[in-house]
Amino acid sequence: MEYPWKPAVATGVGSLPYEDRDEAARVVIGELADFPHVPELPGRGAGSEMVGRSAAFLVDLHVDLQPSGWRLIERPGADERAARSALRADLDALEIAAYGYAGALKVQVAGPLTLAATLERTRGDRAIADYGARRDLAASLAEGVREHVADVAERIPGASVVVQLDEPSLPAVLAGRIPTISGFGRLRSVDGGEAESLLRDVIDAAGVPTVVHCCAPGVPSTLLRRAGAVAVALDVALADGDSLTDLAEAVDAGLGVWPGVVPSTVPNTPPTERELAQRVVGFWRRLDQDPAQVAERTVITPSCGLAGADAPWARRAYALAAATGRAFGEMVLG
Repeated sequence: MEYPWKPAVATGVGSLPYEDRDEAARVVIGELADFPHVPELPGRGAGSEMVGRSAAFLVDLHVDLQPSGWRLIERPGADERAARSALRADLDALEIAAYGYAGALKVQVAGPLTLAATLERTRGDRAIADYGARRDLAASLAEGVREHVADVAERIPGASVVVQLDEPSLPAVLAGRIPTISGFGRLRSVDGGEAESLLRDVIDAAGVPTVVHCCAPGVPSTLLRRAGAVAVALDVALADGDSLTDLAEAVDAGLGVWPGVVPSTVPNTPPTERELAQRVVGFWRRLDQDPAQVAERTVITPSCGLAGADAPWARRAYALAAATGRAFGEMVLG
């Protein structure tokens, strides 16, 4: 497969600790010049965090914010309108900052399983508990992602759009570890075949290369590859045991890996780009791969989103990720 990004490049996971959308856009474009992304700014509050932002993508489904979290409702309300307005304003800021840009550009949205595991139904438990609700939500999200990709491509004509589906709840959904709203029980697990189908619906609708990000242990890499993902983005520190074996098999079948190696919060002793590049080389070797042969499938990222970092570290983390990509490329490609 030909990837829209350069070999041994870097990008961000998505979230940043800024509240000023113009500053965030300048940081992303400035520090991740080869593979920027649409910034997410959850510090601004409801509607800008992952679930509220992603709910703004839904087509013909509506949400509002309750004390317990986001809930599906029958008609659009103020919370939904605010989330959609914030998304448009963020895209406006990026469009200005990225004027004249040509290359890979990433957008992020919560995946269908994580969204269903978080959104509450109007009556009843979380959407993930109901087969029909899961299907309706995935179909609505798929159409919203399709429209979003088209919008970004129109705003930034030189961009090759890449979609990142955030699925931090996917391992818990498959294992039946999602709590009921009461907190006293657990919802029934979703079959792997159905989860794969729901993901495939959204990936197919996107119509562009799609990577799935999961910063939880137990990432089901083979399932993601079968669903159509071109890569999996993960925290390399959490890949071990059965999940590492599964990842190795998926990589053998062609899946790319975006290794999260840059600390997402300020470390006591910041690593150098060479240390992190060596870690990426070692990770590929753990997967029985020649790092030089998989450089085109490698995108360096922070271990997770940077919402919990301070602003200086966020900028430095992005610069470190870009430097790590260059160091990795020099090590394995010469």
